[in-house]
Amino acid sequence: MAALLIACCGSVDAQWKPERPVELIVTAAEGGNQDLTARLIQAIWQTRKIVYPVMITNKPGGGGAIASSYLAQHSRDPHYLMMLAPTLLTGRIMGTTAFNYSDFTPLAMLFNEYIFTSVRTDSPIKTGRDMIQRLKQAPDSLSIAIATAIGNHIHMGIALPMKAAGVDIKRMKVVAFKSSGQSLTALLGGHVDAAASTFAALLPYVSAGSLRIVGMSAAQRMGGSLANIPTWKEQGANAVFDSWRGVAGAKDLSSAQVKYWDAAFATLSQTDEWRAAAEKNYNVIRYLNSADTRRYWDEQYKELDAALTELGLAKRTK
Repeated sequence: MAALLIACCGSVDAQWKPERPVELIVTAAEGGNQDLTARLIQAIWQTRKIVYPVMITNKPGGGGAIASSYLAQHSRDPHYLMMLAPTLLTGRIMGTTAFNYSDFTPLAMLFNEYIFTSVRTDSPIKTGRDMIQRLKQAPDSLSIAIATAIGNHIHMGIALPMKAAGVDIKRMKVVAFKSSGQSLTALLGGHVDAAASTFAALLPYVSAGSLRIVGMSAAQRMGGSLANIPTWKEQGANAVFDSWRGVAGAKDLSSAQVKYWDAAFATLSQTDEWRAAAEKNYNVIRYLNSADTRRYWDEQYKELDAALTELGLAKRTK
C-alpha cells in the first residue's frame, strides 16, 4: 500500500506539461555555438515529440545581461528556458552583470568542452611541463592568446592549471582577441607564444601540423583522435576546468515543473542525434539533473571566484 501511494503521488506530481509553446532563450546572436546548440535541442525535441513546439529567441548583448533580464521578467513561468555558459558566473563575479545562476532555476548541465593550450610546432616549448617551468621562473615571459575577454572561461582554462602549478597568474601576459580564429592566427604569425582555445577551433591547424597541443584542462585523457593529448594534471598542474553548456528556467519553478524538465533533458541526452553532435564537435556529454546542476554550479562559482580574486578581477562575490 505504501509503495502504491508513493507511485500514485509521484505520478500526480509529474503531471505538469507545457500548456503553450516553450521559448528557449539564447544569450548570443544566431550562428554561434550557443545558438547552434539551442537549435539542435529544438530539432530533437520537436522531431521526437519530446517537447513541442519550441521557439528560439536570440537576445544578444551585455555578456548575457539582456537575455537574463528577459528571463527575469517571467518568474514562475516554466515555458521560458535560457542557455547558460560559464560567462554568467564570471560576469557576476567581475561585476559586469547583475544576474547570477541563483537568480533562476538551474535545470540541466548538457555537456563539457575543455580548453586546450597550443604552441607553434617550432616553439621551444615542447610540453606542458616546459610551459609550467618557464612561467614559474618568469610569469610574464610568454604571451598567451585567448578569446574573447579577460576573465572568461577560456582564460580560466589556462589560468587555473597554472595557478595549481605555482605560477603567479596575476603576472601572466594574457592577450584577448575577438575570436579564437584571431587568437590562433596571431599564434601562427608569431605575434604571441601560445594560445588557449576549444579543440574545434584548433583542429585544422593541428591536422595540418602547424600547431602542437601541450596541455588540456580535462580530468583525464579523452578517447579517439584526442587520446595522445596530455592533461595538465599529468604534467604537474593539479587542476581541471570544464567549459560547459547548461540550461536554466525562470525563478521559483514548482517541483512538478522541474521534474518535467528533468525528464525532457534526460531523454535528450540519450538520443542518437545528441550523441552524434557531441562526437562531431568534440564535446563530452555530461547530463546532470536540476539538483546536481545547482551543486555543480555552486562549486564552480567558488573556484572561479577564488581565481578571479587572485587575478584582481573580482568586484562582486556574493
